[in-house]
Order: sequence, then C-alpha cells, then structure tokens
Amino acid sequence: MTALTTLLGRRREPGRPFVTYYDLGSGERVELSAVTTANWVAKTCGLLVDDLDVEPGTRVRLGLPTHWERVVWALACWQVGAVVVDTDAAIGVTGPELDADEDVRVALSLRPLGLPFESAPEGFLDFNSVVAGHPDVFVALDEPGEDDLALGLGGLVISHAALVAGAGADRARRLLVDADLAAECAAVVAAAAGEGSLVLVTGGTAADVARVAAQEHAEPVRP
Repeated sequence: MTALTTLLGRRREPGRPFVTYYDLGSGERVELSAVTTANWVAKTCGLLVDDLDVEPGTRVRLGLPTHWERVVWALACWQVGAVVVDTDAAIGVTGPELDADEDVRVALSLRPLGLPFESAPEGFLDFNSVVAGHPDVFVALDEPGEDDLALGLGGLVISHAALVAGAGADRARRLLVDADLAAECAAVVAAAAGEGSLVLVTGGTAADVARVAAQEHAEPVRP
C-alpha cells in the first residue's frame, strides 16, 4: 500500500482520533479524526496538483514545526507522488516566519482552526486562504509506485515501500514532543497502518508534557 491516506480510509473506526495536537505555550488543542485528516489531505492534494502543478517526483520542503498541518502536508505529498525533502526543493512550505526561498513558496499561518493570515504574506501563497475551496475527495491520476521516493531528509532517501516497511504498524496512542520531521513521518505511517493515533506536543515544561501524556493515555513514541 503506497497511497498512505488509503490506510486511513480503511480504519475500522474512522471517527476516532488520529492526530491530537497541543501547543502548551498558547493552550491550543486540536483533534482530528482519521476522516477529518483525510479530508484535509484531499484538499491539500487538490491544491498541490491543480494550483501548484505538482507531479510525481516534485520535491517539496516542509519547513514547518511540529503541528497537525505538517502531518497533513506529508500525507498529501506522498499521495500525489511528491517527495518530502529538506534541500533542493521546487516548493518551499513555511510557517508564519516566512522562511523560504524556493521558486514556489507556500506559507501557513499555524493559527488555531487552520485560519489564514490576517494579511496575505507578499510573495507567498497563503495556504489556509485557498485550501478550503478544494474538494474533500482526491483521486490521483498517477499514483506513486512502491519504488518512488517518499523522503529525502538529512541524506536519508526512502521509497514508499521502504517507509511503510520500516515504520511498521502501531496500534498504540503515541506521544511525540517537538519531533523532527523524519521521526514524525515514521510515526504517522505506523499509526495509519496499525490503526493507532498520535499526540503531538510543542512547548511547555516536562511536567506539562507528563500531564498531557496522562490525560491522553499516550505513550512516548518508540525510538
């Protein structure tokens, strides 16, 4: 199975939480079911293909911090056959710091509830102002194959098949704190394959994180 969002669609209880996000600095908490995650992914796929002309092999740099929208972007890239990279990208995706110099630049406000920027950032496509106009369902005309690249991070190059095989399947509810992109990608795939779920946390103290872990009945992600 190489189109990873298909795994979400096969979950026995798609209405249950898949990604729960905490920003302990601001107090924000967002919870997405597998269905809601898949809808966001489909809309993002539509934007990538229809608005940004992404095709299999397009390199996309995800310069985003730990966030539920980073999960959406990774899954969308894989479904359309784009490669998630950290260098030499055709498309740069950034948060509100607007740190991108690629030819095509996309910015996310990372405001609560996926709100757009209050003022459109010059030179960037404001993702959250345009993504809602795309359909909740996406059908790829050219699905990625098992040997197509999924990741190119830190010199690590991984195909779709290798990513799925390496991540395995995890039924647990896992906690990740300010995780790097590679670790988060592996955890997303494992949770999707095993009908598990993720709790993503950023900010706060160790005591705050421990409180969230207990409240969410989440175990630290396996190394």
